[in-house]
Amino acid sequence: MTENLLDAGLSATGGGADVAPASTPEPATAAAGVRPGRPAGLPEKFWDERAGQVRLDALIKSYAELERKLGSLPARDVPAAPDQYKLVVKSDLLTTDADINRRLHAAGFSQEQAQLVYDLACERLMPMIGELAAMFEADAQIDRLTQHFGGGDRWREVARQIDAWGRARLPSRVFEALSTTFEGVVAMHRMMQGEEPGLMRGGNATDNAADEASLKQLMRDPRYWKHQDPAIVNKVREGFRRLYQDKA
Repeated sequence: MTENLLDAGLSATGGGADVAPASTPEPATAAAGVRPGRPAGLPEKFWDERAGQVRLDALIKSYAELERKLGSLPARDVPAAPDQYKLVVKSDLLTTDADINRRLHAAGFSQEQAQLVYDLACERLMPMIGELAAMFEADAQIDRLTQHFGGGDRWREVARQIDAWGRARLPSRVFEALSTTFEGVVAMHRMMQGEEPGLMRGGNATDNAADEASLKQLMRDPRYWKHQDPAIVNKVREGFRRLYQDKA
């Protein structure tokens, strides 16, 4: 007779007794006793290796300290736009620059920091500009002297003669002052030729020290050395004539 498969199955399980459900296996990590590792990016000081968890107390304390430090920083006075910087340029030869101001603003420079940039520019660049201006002015004066005396060769010979005569005949301060300008060199050349007798060494130059100092100060005026203002140039020339010509 054909065997009843259902009956056979029941007989194999103990005659139809209830079968206990299979137990759920524990996760492999728990069974092996392995703790979770420190999360990526979390500093070691915020991780409790023994407990396998984040040290919340240390994390909270560190965050509070960071907020305290940030709160103690002075507020940066960054204007809303580059053209709102209130900058003072302490030189007539320099001025504010819109492109530089845009770059300062993009870098987050405050009003004070931007002003410092311009202050340093005046402090460091102005001496250099003055030296370059003096060099260019000296070249221009030499060109004028070359043309005045009829060419390079003639000017070099006259310069040698004036130098020897001036050092021998004039007080050193007077010679140095006259040697720095076209008008001064021409004046020495005329004195050397006898058209305007010069002040000899040993003359009473001390009495005229104040006037000489004022003339030298005037020679440092940009209107004299840079713009060649005729009125200023004539004032300097006539001043030296009055000071150092022989008096009857």
